[in-house]
Amino acid sequence: MSKMAVIYWSQGGNTEAMAGAIAGGARDAGADVSLLHVSEIDAAKAAMFDSLALGCPAMGAEVLEEAEFEPFFTELERKLTGKPVALFGSYGWGDGQWMRDWQERTEAAGARLYHGEGLIVHETPDEAALAQCRAFGAGFANP
Repeated sequence: MSKMAVIYWSQGGNTEAMAGAIAGGARDAGADVSLLHVSEIDAAKAAMFDSLALGCPAMGAEVLEEAEFEPFFTELERKLTGKPVALFGSYGWGDGQWMRDWQERTEAAGARLYHGEGLIVHETPDEAALAQCRAFGAGFANP
């Protein structure tokens, strides 16, 4: 059985809720899933998983969180060639440019981006959004 990691950073809990729902959907679909805050893992260990679901909200001027997540992802980028990767996160303003930029970086690193785009939720995920996250996790577990 392949091993999946759902790795996230969250400030207010929105992206953390998404991560939990994505991990739950993947587990329900039969995946062996580790749910980890980015502070609990480094890029070398993350690269050992067969697939990665990465979550980070939009910060500042629609960028990845700069203190923990951006350095982690920058190091991980070199290790993504051929790896299945799903991206997700929440936002409160803007139009999702941070996700489009992140998708572009992920594809340029040679990853196999799930659905060709990430999953974004505006503000706090409601039940419908959490159901969408669970479906996203299940789909990623069984593409």
